[in-house]
Amino acid sequence: MRIKSVRAWWVRIPIETSRQHRSDFGQVRTFDAAILRIETDDGLVGWGEGKNAAGSAGDYGALVHMLNQEVGPQLVGMHAGDIGVIWEMLYNGVRSDLAAREGHAMPQMARRGMTIAAISAVDIALWDILGKSLGVPVWRLLGGRKLERMPAYASGGWAPAETIGGQLRSYIDQGGFKAVKMRVGAMDGAPHVSAARVKAARAAIGPDIELAVDAHGTYTVAGARRFVQMVEDCDLAWFEEPIIADDKPGMAELRASGNVPVSTGESEATRYAFRDLAVLRAADIFQPDPAFCGGISEAMKIGAIASAFNLRLAPHLWAGAPCFFAGLHICAASPASFTVEYSLGANPMIHDLVEDKIEVRDGLIAIPEKPGLGFTVSEKFLEAHAQGA
Repeated sequence: MRIKSVRAWWVRIPIETSRQHRSDFGQVRTFDAAILRIETDDGLVGWGEGKNAAGSAGDYGALVHMLNQEVGPQLVGMHAGDIGVIWEMLYNGVRSDLAAREGHAMPQMARRGMTIAAISAVDIALWDILGKSLGVPVWRLLGGRKLERMPAYASGGWAPAETIGGQLRSYIDQGGFKAVKMRVGAMDGAPHVSAARVKAARAAIGPDIELAVDAHGTYTVAGARRFVQMVEDCDLAWFEEPIIADDKPGMAELRASGNVPVSTGESEATRYAFRDLAVLRAADIFQPDPAFCGGISEAMKIGAIASAFNLRLAPHLWAGAPCFFAGLHICAASPASFTVEYSLGANPMIHDLVEDKIEVRDGLIAIPEKPGLGFTVSEKFLEAHAQGA
């Protein structure tokens, strides 16, 4: 089970005009990701995904180059089952042997950002391979599956106050969701505009559907506090990324000042960042993105931190199929998980990139039973949308 080849593509899938949406990221016209394929000398193939851009669109040329030209050659010849060893090797760089002997991390200078995005893609693919080699789903390797079907929430909600209720109701009708999430923040301008949209949403969906909001880190602490005061009668499930991830003390200040749970983490990488969030008491819910935080291995460590601090885990899964399926296995195995993000905007990177049908029924999503991550990539579709392939 030695690694024979490593190949990454920048996959860019156009989104039809009628299904595009606009947020603080602008008009989303494509869905982009770095998709990774690792093959072993005995023919096993694992698929991974790395992310380095905001939202679902962005430029992935540099990350793909890094995976193909820098990371890939280091992996060839290594045993694909040495997942943790490979993670630490890529994280510590030239000091990996020294770090292994001394028993503590000595990471390379560029230890976050693009480096961790690349490690994430590799880690996800290696777990896929290990599961396939043993004929079991990844959740089995992570300690077991606590539920056969996990609760999911519908993630979307960009419409103005006049139509946000209908948009969210359409999500609920599609999959029987018991929880929905809408976007707020800079896309609306002043906090009172977002507050009006939230009030309209709550009135439309009623009191029994969980309603969460996501500001994509676009408020200041003062602006976020104003917004929370305006919607205090809306019974919000959580306030996601209220301010920038770089202001962890500000996040803690906001959490302490209000009664709405704070969630964050899609912009954070590694267990170390989430440790700081926990120690600062800056969040109620951790939302690591498997394609950015360090892969399945790191997401499970982050889940362990959440559990140790009596917090909850809800991975950020607005992503392609490898990341999304990785999230399903993480949620199935982590004691701290409680819900799965299911994107209701156009997401061809999940639904068209793979041959499997992914759907939510009665607000629940099935955890895969097949070996590995549990999906089959449509390589024909991938090749049709790979940049420069």
